[in-house]
Amino acid sequence: MSTEASTGTGRRTSPLLTVTGLGKSYRRRPVLRDVSLQAHPGQVVAVTGENGSGKTTLLRICAGLETADTGTVRRCAAIGYCPQEPALFDLLTPAEHLALFASGRVDAAAEGRQLLASLGVSLRARTLVRDLSGGARQKLSLALALLGQPGLLLLDEPYQGFDHGSYLDFWDHADTWRRQGKAVVVVTHLLTELDRADQVLELPKPAQGGQE
Repeated sequence: MSTEASTGTGRRTSPLLTVTGLGKSYRRRPVLRDVSLQAHPGQVVAVTGENGSGKTTLLRICAGLETADTGTVRRCAAIGYCPQEPALFDLLTPAEHLALFASGRVDAAAEGRQLLASLGVSLRARTLVRDLSGGARQKLSLALALLGQPGLLLLDEPYQGFDHGSYLDFWDHADTWRRQGKAVVVVTHLLTELDRADQVLELPKPAQGGQE
């Protein structure tokens, strides 16, 4: 995997995420072994592998939510993190989530409304998050990760529950984020769209009893 990438103008860019020699074990069972990757501005990096290969663990470490046993992680941009299981408040509406996560910033709240509209989630109804479909919950989680225009997006199967059209729309959005100069690291177990990624990191088959 290359250590540098070039923009359309030929200018070299520095990576927004550099992972070197990452290792992680649970109860002495290795989940990640000597994993390295770089994500540059204007790149989409797809992380694939079987269940239990450590994809989610890798993203959580990159996001600073877990610590690695070995190796280093260097981040050079603000992070937007979308977990595989949305971390939402059941008794709030999508609009209330935007207000909460925007922290009073009018521009961020307006940006969030546009993001949700582009993903097909309505803000008109007073529907609570607990009553949303799984796909709508995931779209809300994705929109929240994008608030504030972070330069580095860490997305863990962000299209869970999407119908086929919404899944394809996600990859169109990924193309847009690439053109905006973001570095996008997306965990996926679906291989049909890997040609739309600039890099593919396939984690090795886990040892028996390994964790995701």
